[in-house]
Amino acid sequence: MALFLGRHIHRIDRKGRVSVPASFRAALAGQLEQGIVAIPSFKLPAVDCYSMQKLEELSQQVDQLPTFSEERDDFAAALFGSAIQLPLDGEGRIVLPDTILAHAKITEAVAFVGGGKSFSIWEPSAADEFLSKAG
Repeated sequence: MALFLGRHIHRIDRKGRVSVPASFRAALAGQLEQGIVAIPSFKLPAVDCYSMQKLEELSQQVDQLPTFSEERDDFAAALFGSAIQLPLDGEGRIVLPDTILAHAKITEAVAFVGGGKSFSIWEPSAADEFLSKAG
């Protein structure tokens, strides 16, 4: 699996679509299921994004927890209950639902921030602030 690297700013068009960076699309290219899975971050004003392959790996981690345990139920509900599958159109764009835009306070532009086997979507100034504190 290729890695998601770098920081990329893309504008949202008037139809609510945003182009996924070409290098990120290349990292997703080997998947049978094209697109991404977006999950509002549990602790940041951002959206965590995964390939379907990576989400399946996370599902296997959930399956390792004891069946019917509170920990398993909480983890599964938090992870899968808020997940939204976002298909890529023919031009490599996704449409960000209003719930995602509101969670990350995104209006006109999006910052895609690489995270290795995943990436995140931010409002650009919030991404800048987070990256400056992280580095």
